[in-house]
Amino acid sequence: MDAILLQILNGLDKGSAYALIALGLTLIFGTLGVVNFAHGALFMIGAFCAVTLQRFLSLSYQTVSETEKDFLGNPLKVETPYVESWFGPEIGASIIDWSTPLAILLAIPIMMLVGLIMERGLIKHFYKREHADQILVTFGLAIVLQEIVKYYFGANPIQTPAPDALSGVANLGAWFGLELAYPVWRIVYFCFAALVIFGVFAFLQFTTFGMVVRAGMADRETVGLLGINIDRRFTIMFAIAAAVAGLAGVMYAPINPPNYHMGMDFLVLSFVVVVVGGMGSLPGAVLAGFMLGILESFASTTWATTTIPGINQIIIYLVAIIVLLTRPRGLMGRKGVMEE
Repeated sequence: MDAILLQILNGLDKGSAYALIALGLTLIFGTLGVVNFAHGALFMIGAFCAVTLQRFLSLSYQTVSETEKDFLGNPLKVETPYVESWFGPEIGASIIDWSTPLAILLAIPIMMLVGLIMERGLIKHFYKREHADQILVTFGLAIVLQEIVKYYFGANPIQTPAPDALSGVANLGAWFGLELAYPVWRIVYFCFAALVIFGVFAFLQFTTFGMVVRAGMADRETVGLLGINIDRRFTIMFAIAAAVAGLAGVMYAPINPPNYHMGMDFLVLSFVVVVVGGMGSLPGAVLAGFMLGILESFASTTWATTTIPGINQIIIYLVAIIVLLTRPRGLMGRKGVMEE
């Protein structure tokens, strides 16, 4: 039972990342009809927002210590972060420690701006082009973005620690009379992903803006005839989708140290998640994300990899083949989407 619960938690952890990226992909496809292969790069940029803020808050200057001396008795030079000199040692140290969660405040405006520039500057010119053209241009854009990040941050993964208060291990088994320990930050990530997903669905379901967007996704021409500038609203949704991917990257940085190719690592799997869930279906993307995350977790166990070597590498694609053979539209796909 302990092992089963542990694999479920691992699956929910990875499934949270898949679901968030797939949610953004589906938002863009459902509103603009664009297959955005640069979406993984947005996930990567979000992770490097956390890296950038951590480095900025860690900027320091040298001071001469009055108490510390070297073996010759000379005063030592110590590095003092500017944040600690501005806010005091305790508050400054806390700000540095909580730099990753604070990066959310930085990532939201940056990712929305990046999304707006991407959509207005490039992707809008490919709305009426074939999906193959959209894939090629956005894939090329993803490569350009990752090479820019590689130039400025290097090719090696960058450690981005979680706050000390959230970096330990929680004894979840104590609640059920079991022996089950799990990293606190991974639990935080799952809860954060659930909150973001709930927020996006609530925004689309209960706000006037969201209702207009959903109407535009169903019948764009009719909404336009009512005098509503649906294109502007879809552009805003592109920015929101970019922000969702960026937030997923920010909070995933302590789990998987950011590197320039992490976006590509998640993109292919997340696109498979979108196809399995159903192109254009937001609930399908979320459902498929968590489902495939859990399946991948169980396929990574020693028993599974010993019984079927390499099953952990192909399980998601096997499920995709089975689903598409039995339900060509995906689990919750809409009729007419990608069928022309």
